[in-house]
Order: sequence, then C-alpha cells, then structure tokens
Amino acid sequence: MDEITIRRATEHEIPALLAFWARAAEGTSISDDPAGVARLIARDPQALIVAERAGAVVGTVIAGWDGWRASLYRLAVDPAQRRQGIGAALLAAAEERFLAVGGRRADAMVLEANAPGRRTWQAAGYQREERWRRWVKPLTG
Repeated sequence: MDEITIRRATEHEIPALLAFWARAAEGTSISDDPAGVARLIARDPQALIVAERAGAVVGTVIAGWDGWRASLYRLAVDPAQRRQGIGAALLAAAEERFLAVGGRRADAMVLEANAPGRRTWQAAGYQREERWRRWVKPLTG
C-alpha cells in the first residue's frame, strides 16, 4: 500500500478539494466554494491540511488558529480508505500545529447526525461539550 503524505493544501488544488468534500465530507458549509477556500489558504496557508496517497487527496482537516482558539473543521477521509489511520494522522498534524502556535485546547465542529464522525472524534480523545451550542447568523445570502 502506498504511503500517506501529510502536507498543506495549495491554491491550485481547490477544485479537487471541493470535489473530494462533496463525496467524502458530511454536510456542506457556506464557504464551500472556490472563493471561500482560496480566502482560507491566502489568510492562513498552514490551516488546510491534506493527506495524499499516490498523488490523490485521501483526507483533509482544517486546523484554524486565530490567535485565540484552535478550531477543527472538515475532517474527511475517502470512504474507500477509512479505518487505515488517515484521520488519526491528520488530527496529529493539526494538534502539532496548534501546540506550535500556542494553542491550549482544540475544538471540533461535528454534525449531530454524523454518528460515525462522533465515534471518530471520541476515539481521538475529544469529548462533547455539553455547556455550549453553536449559534450562527449567515452574513450573506
């Protein structure tokens, strides 16, 4: 089996990343478009972490750091390649990034209806935070 490479995403692969998320990620985000991903990469080139095998994207995680909070989004692994340690490798890379910049706690966005996702996060040592709920307000149409 080919080895996994963990690296940062590049702007030229945005279309491939969006296609990957469409088939491998649960749910969509208001920022799931070329402009949204380009803004992320331009603002923080280290945030979008990719797992690659044989030249193809097989996993992603967004490890967002704003100087205050360490936030995790878009942990996704190719459905045909799950349960091979790819998600764990991505989370390890994200956590290393957070520690290097002074992060003290990582928060993950996990869809309530995504039972396999919840099990993945729990297996990685994350716990559901019962005291808070996410409140949102779309700023664009």
